[in-house]
Amino acid sequence: MVDQLQALGAKIAAASAGAVTDVKIAFGELTLTVARERWLDTVKTLRDEPDYLFVHIVDVTAADYPEREERFEVVAHLQSPKHNLRVRVKTLTDEMTPVASLTPLYPGADWFERETYDLFGVVFSGHPDLRRIMTDYGFDGHPLRKDFPMTGFVEVRYDDEQKRVVYDPVRLTQEYRQFDFLSPWEGVQYDLPGDEKARGQ
Repeated sequence: MVDQLQALGAKIAAASAGAVTDVKIAFGELTLTVARERWLDTVKTLRDEPDYLFVHIVDVTAADYPEREERFEVVAHLQSPKHNLRVRVKTLTDEMTPVASLTPLYPGADWFERETYDLFGVVFSGHPDLRRIMTDYGFDGHPLRKDFPMTGFVEVRYDDEQKRVVYDPVRLTQEYRQFDFLSPWEGVQYDLPGDEKARGQ
């Protein structure tokens, strides 16, 4: 199977006229890195070319690497039922540069791209309805970015006097919680129930 994927990757890269910048086999799948300007054209070729026929879109998401200049890897997973193959297609972008939407090729990419926009802040040009899908419309930030604070920026509660949902800035009343035991990964310094069995007592 690996040989088949390597051959397929080499064939796609050779026919792409420089659009495919990297080919790897990762986790049993072919992974293609594509130049952002050629993203839509390359995916269209993967969908329509009889040797590929990746006609089914499984997912569109992103990964965040904030130390990079182009911090986001936009990732699409495609499937070819005809050839019983899957491919992972990636492209790079930053916080401001849009990536072409795949919705003209795969209408099912609509909500995947909305989720990626909502949670990572990746903008998809040509998307028919790019708005938040998982967080509230007034939500501040993108929660799957690595630099998003774990607590968020606001907390939501229902105010009984105002009879509506209100947003308050996050207030941490206790910086650290104190426990009388250590993490099991750090190693505890006292006997726990059952320890006597391990020592043969």
